[in-house]
Amino acid sequence: MPTTSENRAYAHEVGIRLRTIRAQQGRSLQQVEALSRGQWKVAALGSYERGSRMLSMQRLAALAEFYGVPVHDLLPGGRPGPLPPRAARVVLNLPALTRVPTDDAGPLRRWVVEIQRERGDYAGQVLSIREGDLRTLATLYALDPNQLLDKLQQWEVLDSMSSIANASDSA
Repeated sequence: MPTTSENRAYAHEVGIRLRTIRAQQGRSLQQVEALSRGQWKVAALGSYERGSRMLSMQRLAALAEFYGVPVHDLLPGGRPGPLPPRAARVVLNLPALTRVPTDDAGPLRRWVVEIQRERGDYAGQVLSIREGDLRTLATLYALDPNQLLDKLQQWEVLDSMSSIANASDSA
């Protein structure tokens, strides 16, 4: 039988996944409450995302349906690869990317368009970059990933949801 600390850790992992899915869809907690016509209250969602409140399987399934994702994507150990660690989360601000000259951001913009097409998500204001994608993009720019992160910071295209150490500090 799981201990209380194991339950808390599990709830925290589910919360990270819930927040990641919501952020990938570019929605605030308030927008989720409005779009769900009050089915999902800001206070409850925030508690679920912080892991301070447990979700029943029925509520988790309903929330997964609302977000349009399989339930197993919200469960720790339920997907082939783990979510990227929070310390290395890279999120692009797509409106900011449009302000970077095409000569600089052309390859990145083409990649974003392809990812949006693949996901069928053209309304998003942000886009998460997975670790493998970051390495691929760095190769396109003939840089290492830390140098690309420095460049993204210079271009001011990292969204506030990004949580990266100063890239030059980790080099």
